[in-house]
Amino acid sequence: MLMKNSDQGQFFRADEIDGQFQPGSWQRKIYAELDAALTSEARPFPCIYGVAGHQAGQLRYAFEERMTPARVGAALEAYLLKARSFGPNTSLVYFEAPAPIETIEAYHRRFWTLLREMARLDRQPWPEEIPAETGASLWEFCFAGEPVFVVCTTPAHINRQSRRSSAFMLTFQPRWVFDRILGTDRAAARSFAVVRARLERYDFLAPSPALGKYGAEGVREAEQYFLDDRDAALGCPFHTLKD
Repeated sequence: MLMKNSDQGQFFRADEIDGQFQPGSWQRKIYAELDAALTSEARPFPCIYGVAGHQAGQLRYAFEERMTPARVGAALEAYLLKARSFGPNTSLVYFEAPAPIETIEAYHRRFWTLLREMARLDRQPWPEEIPAETGASLWEFCFAGEPVFVVCTTPAHINRQSRRSSAFMLTFQPRWVFDRILGTDRAAARSFAVVRARLERYDFLAPSPALGKYGAEGVREAEQYFLDDRDAALGCPFHTLKD
């Protein structure tokens, strides 16, 4: 069930952005920054599937002056209804307007509060196959009945350049994208090796120990969504998101 029309957010293809926003607007500038990162040959971006999705026109982009649970939830719900038609490497990238830089801790708290409030607004039940407890090995954020991997990037990240953006930014990737590309141990090992090698060249410190395959022993999705700029474990501050 969709949220009421007045709450529905919008998202765009890459080739629609110039027609939606004026030259010099923050939307055009912040998208151009991500586009440059995802298309750089001199400094390849670590997420090879995000790069592939962007180059194939499979990603979708949304913009808000200030993200709210209702607006982000509405756009995510509308996106998930059509996501499978966008391509096998699709994601929804959500940009916020640049603002004074906050601390890592402040962004971390804001990120998880936003997801919790989105879960509480969600009209679909939490999927039975996904644990509700954020510390469970098979937990994943769910919205509109779909498990979704979420990545937060911020302007406070310096050492982890792969998690840095000029403003608060979220990327929502349906779980089925990973199920397809990491479906076997061999495929997962090959993919993680490539991503890890790129991370080692891209960031100013070693890949986070929190990173790993979904469901593997000791790996928790909640610790991968928002990485510290050092190696502190920053899991979810809430036991569950949707009571």
